[in-house]
Amino acid sequence: MTQHRTPRLLGTLLLVAAAGFSLAGAEASAADRTATPLGRVVPAPASVDAGGSPYRITDATRIRVDDSPETRRVGAYLAGILRPSTGFSLPVTSQGTGGIRLRLGAGSGSGSGAGSLGAEGYRLDSGRDGVTITAGKAAGLFHGVQTLRQLLPAAVERNSVQPGPWLVAGGTIKDTPRYGYRGAMLDVSRHFFTVAQVKRYIDELALYKVNKLHLHLGDDQGWRIAIDSWPRLATYGGSTQVGGGAGGFYTKADYREIVRYAASRYLEVVPEIDMPGHTNAALASYAKLNCDGTAPPLYTGTDVGFSSLCVAKPVTYDFVDDVVRELAALTPGKYLHIGGDEAHSTSHADYVTFMDKVQPVVAKYGKTVIGWHQLTGATPAKGALAQYWGLDDTSAAEKAQVVKAAQSGTGLVLSPADRVYLDMKYTADTPLGQDWAGLVEVKRAYDWDPGTYLPGAPGSAIRGVEAPLWTETVVTGADIDYMAFPRLPGAAELGWSPASTHDWDTYKVRLAAQGPRWEALGIGYYRSPQVPWPSA
Repeated sequence: MTQHRTPRLLGTLLLVAAAGFSLAGAEASAADRTATPLGRVVPAPASVDAGGSPYRITDATRIRVDDSPETRRVGAYLAGILRPSTGFSLPVTSQGTGGIRLRLGAGSGSGSGAGSLGAEGYRLDSGRDGVTITAGKAAGLFHGVQTLRQLLPAAVERNSVQPGPWLVAGGTIKDTPRYGYRGAMLDVSRHFFTVAQVKRYIDELALYKVNKLHLHLGDDQGWRIAIDSWPRLATYGGSTQVGGGAGGFYTKADYREIVRYAASRYLEVVPEIDMPGHTNAALASYAKLNCDGTAPPLYTGTDVGFSSLCVAKPVTYDFVDDVVRELAALTPGKYLHIGGDEAHSTSHADYVTFMDKVQPVVAKYGKTVIGWHQLTGATPAKGALAQYWGLDDTSAAEKAQVVKAAQSGTGLVLSPADRVYLDMKYTADTPLGQDWAGLVEVKRAYDWDPGTYLPGAPGSAIRGVEAPLWTETVVTGADIDYMAFPRLPGAAELGWSPASTHDWDTYKVRLAAQGPRWEALGIGYYRSPQVPWPSA
């Protein structure tokens, strides 16, 4: 009897084992289907090799870092995102194996060395045993973390414990940016925004690997940064805004906090003081800056082109020197933006004279000039960048002027108003925004190529893309969100992703997947009919 029972027992065990393997395979397959596809990320990664088992974040997961302060800071940032929604402790440690590993230094495998990833690139490897993000610099680790966020369910962004599961699809992403300048501008002059509101926008920008925050700090309607040597600029020139509200300004401590917070998200602040036009707030604050010595009243409307610094007065350049000196001292980044657009009340000769005198002041205090593309009508300083904000149908002569400057060595940041001005209405029915540059739906904002946008401009001259948000009609943080989303991620992708990934039909699917994430983050957005948003 014993001899007959042994084969039966073995057979039963084999059946059970087979069923177990089948069940495990089914569970793995189900997990694979639950995980967000590896390439469903905005901006589109440079290279995606999907495959293998997903990694599941559990209460046993650790965030493993090396001993560098930079890696630990990125690890703490990641833990701060994941802990509230997962409910897991996720200790940040240099001990143990598996889990989520953040690594600065050499990668593993041919062609994966961190040196090949540059200053902002990263490699993400995911499998059953864990996720490893490798980068040469901390900015790359941080960008890799943004990709990891998007690979997790949208509920990971919520501030209360969610059910999960927390799966990361298996495979490898290798990713580096197309351009080094990927910016967004926030106009805090037409309407003032608090430090907290700016920080919120910084967090939104960081999710899409934007690395420049351009702050428009001075305009006709308000001066928003304290300057010790000219105190009335802020206290009086900053005392109102469009529509006559109370306005406001940043103390130097406020500005430093914005700079610090931006740096913690690997964004560089680019401050702008628009000159010689768009200066009514300054002219109203100090009568001596006016050619006739008479200060105009504060301005709360939305017209442009009516104000100008007095180019012939020596005090104008004392003013510029003081402002640039104090602002440069507060700004660790490379650039200082001097505006230069819509100087309709300044003669061409005076404009050229002004720019010839002001650009060396910026260099004197260790910064590189950026100006709106009208700067190319003067003589851009060596190394200067011109920010193009024209339209598709801007005159051939104006485009040729910009292209000629680019051919002579001036770098270009592209912000075509009828593509990436975030204050343009989506449709005629959009309750906010303007339409002087046309209506800019989501497809139009995305569907252009920075590398070929200005024919004749050398590819090497294109330094990147910036999406400006002017605030004549934008008053609240919710207004910022509605006008920026869903167009901002497209501008970010144009700046980051290889041209070979550019395809509206695939992009709109990836963009649609961002909707639940914005909802989890409390970002109210325009539900464009051009995008196949998930049903509720």
